[in-house]
Amino acid sequence: MNGSGTCKTCELTAQRRLGKAPLWDCIYQTEYWDLAHAYNTALPGWLVLVLKRHIESLDELTEQEAAELGPLIHRVSSSLKTVIGCVKTYVIQFAEHEDHPHVHFHIVPRMANQPADRRSVQVFGYLEVSPEQRVSEDKMNEICAKIRNDLLSTEH
Repeated sequence: MNGSGTCKTCELTAQRRLGKAPLWDCIYQTEYWDLAHAYNTALPGWLVLVLKRHIESLDELTEQEAAELGPLIHRVSSSLKTVIGCVKTYVIQFAEHEDHPHVHFHIVPRMANQPADRRSVQVFGYLEVSPEQRVSEDKMNEICAKIRNDLLSTEH
């Protein structure tokens, strides 16, 4: 938890449970995971897979949460490739940010034309950008509607 004893990720998860989240923050849900678009990025399609309960380390995942995770990362990565045309995805997990110590995975599209200085770990240059540089809410919702439809169409 951060210095104030709250976790911003838990607050966002609670809003989803109450049905108060916009489409971009509530793209798709499974029993254990929520899928959302990052709210502070300049890269369209930067998604975040969030565990519904608060833990701060991967070893705290239950067998069921872990079993759902692998196939979900695969499905979300495939959906990003289909919907936005990325050549691959980066999957990143730290849970170190002061406001977000909660286990979550960044699933980040790597576009064919992505500049060399925004590849690999430098992709974080797209995150925590000024409001003017961020992907607009309309654009996030447009992408997220397509991602949701694609994921729903591939459910088993």
